[in-house]
Amino acid sequence: MCGRTACTLAPDELSRACAFRNRRGQRRQPRWRDGDEDKYRPSYNRSPQSMSPVLLSQRHFDKNAPVDERVLACMRWGLIPAWFKENDPSKMQYSTSNCRSENIMVKKSYKDPLLKGQRCVILADGFYEWKRQNTEKQPFFIYFPQGSRQQKTEDQSDLTASVSNKKKSGCPSKKASSGLTEEEDPIEWTGWRLLTMAGLFDCWIPPGGGEPLYTYTVITVNASPNLQSIHGRMPAILDGEEEVRKWLDYGEVHSPDALKLLQSKNILTFHPVSSVVNNSRNNFPKCIEPLDLNSKKEPKSTAGSKMMVGWLKSSTPSKRKEPNPCESKERESKAETRHKAPGALQQWLQGSNKKRRTN
Repeated sequence: MCGRTACTLAPDELSRACAFRNRRGQRRQPRWRDGDEDKYRPSYNRSPQSMSPVLLSQRHFDKNAPVDERVLACMRWGLIPAWFKENDPSKMQYSTSNCRSENIMVKKSYKDPLLKGQRCVILADGFYEWKRQNTEKQPFFIYFPQGSRQQKTEDQSDLTASVSNKKKSGCPSKKASSGLTEEEDPIEWTGWRLLTMAGLFDCWIPPGGGEPLYTYTVITVNASPNLQSIHGRMPAILDGEEEVRKWLDYGEVHSPDALKLLQSKNILTFHPVSSVVNNSRNNFPKCIEPLDLNSKKEPKSTAGSKMMVGWLKSSTPSKRKEPNPCESKERESKAETRHKAPGALQQWLQGSNKKRRTN
């Protein structure tokens, strides 16, 4: 199953981490759906009923949009069917935070959105799962291996400045009337590889009228061999750009073919974390920091878990912003003064050759 996740990237980082190549081979960067960027809050410990970032086809909001256009949206975790008759979504009598892949065509709550093509990709740094050990449960953080994502020789700010200098206008436009930013060839994202989980969404409107509520469910499959010792289920992972494209392209890839993507994949890594994550109110870096189990049997340390130690320690994700080449000289000067305590992700992006601060 999947009952807790973490997504610590700032809104602009999420957009760049979701960059893709369209059918013409151009690298594109999805924008946020109008108003949704303000609804999103980075979190180390996200639980059902909270607002989470998802990626979906822009055609769900604009039928005239290009078939491969994508948009980021912030949706409530826990699917509320469009046909739900109560005025309060909290009155749902059963949990819809997860949907078993084998039940999609059986339960109306999931079958309806699937047949309407309402497929989405849930984004996260990773998810948490608990392994029962005697009378206790040990939490683990599970995510894509990060070791193969080699860092560029230039740091991220230098790359941003380099691309900015190529623009005749000096700075990219902030307008985003379509589902993509106007920057034609965004810088390739070299930061944390986001976990891409298959999901379904629906739009519920209160019977008495009111603002539409977009909600989603995470599709689950049997756990892969390397995760079976922790839990019997796992999210359906979309591995790579091609699988993400097929899942989102509901016009070309119909439901039967899309369902074939929902397979157990032995591609994730994990490490134990502190029990502070058990309480969903705890929202700080310690939630995903690798835990030393001392004499207890523990998984082998991975490149990703070692990287995360330096990646997490310092500022909160909401404060993590990369340099904007269009800022005034005065603001740049102030930013340089504060550079002695950069954000955690920014530290990692700038390379291990620079001495990292620790708390």
